[in-house]
Amino acid sequence: MGPMTSTPDATPPAGNLDPAIAARLKRGADGLVPAIAQQYDTGEVLMLGWMDDEALHRTLTTGRCTYWSRSRQEYWVKGDTSGHVQHVKSVALDCDADTVLVKVDQTGAACHTGDRTCFDADVLLDS
Repeated sequence: MGPMTSTPDATPPAGNLDPAIAARLKRGADGLVPAIAQQYDTGEVLMLGWMDDEALHRTLTTGRCTYWSRSRQEYWVKGDTSGHVQHVKSVALDCDADTVLVKVDQTGAACHTGDRTCFDADVLLDS
């Protein structure tokens, strides 16, 4: 009898998120972590999106922010349809490894409404 061949299982395909990074992430029950996009040179907080392991892998390896759309249940690369691209400058985990901070160079509006940031329109307190 010949050697056993392995069948596909839950192991991610080659090229997915570095296992050392994946082991550190604390994901929600849905497998996602919040990802904050911040303008790298001004510190402006642009938006919050969601990433799973594959979205983070794509963000780290392509230089473009990739998110998981919870409403559409698909990956989306920021700016592919709008032209409002996020070029990745750095990526960091917070102290609990449950939030990703992506410093980007944002082209145009970050918000789908056309505002520069997702936090421009509804200020609750401004002292």
